[in-house]
Amino acid sequence: MADPERSTPETEDSYGIPDGDGALDWSFVADRLRDQRTFWLATTRPDGSPHTRPVWGVYVGDTFHCGGGERTRWVRNLAATPSVAVHSESGTEVVILEGRAERVSDDDTQERVDDAYEEKYGVRHGSPVFAVRPERAFAWTDFPTDATRWVF
Repeated sequence: MADPERSTPETEDSYGIPDGDGALDWSFVADRLRDQRTFWLATTRPDGSPHTRPVWGVYVGDTFHCGGGERTRWVRNLAATPSVAVHSESGTEVVILEGRAERVSDDDTQERVDDAYEEKYGVRHGSPVFAVRPERAFAWTDFPTDATRWVF
């Protein structure tokens, strides 16, 4: 993953987010992606409406991966529109990734993701698996004091 540019989120002044380069390190994001069990995944249906589901996910090689069955609505949504948002399960230790999902096609990555799923959830995932390539990420634990944004 390229070094993202860290800053504070841009929003209206009334939120009280301090100006600066952001308060949290990327390690905060990586730890939550590695340790939390359930994530909320948002995709876009063919008609343009949103679709959100809880999913399992693993953080392998500095990349968040998740997967589901071929016939699940969200996997079919990604086939048409790869835009995705991922939100950690916590509403207090917040991590949000916004970007694109790319289907994993190489055997080495698939094997490492399966190993991580087995360690974390006690099962191997299998295909399809998607790598989330963030364009933006947000995180905080004490909003607005430590609200941080990364741009990739």
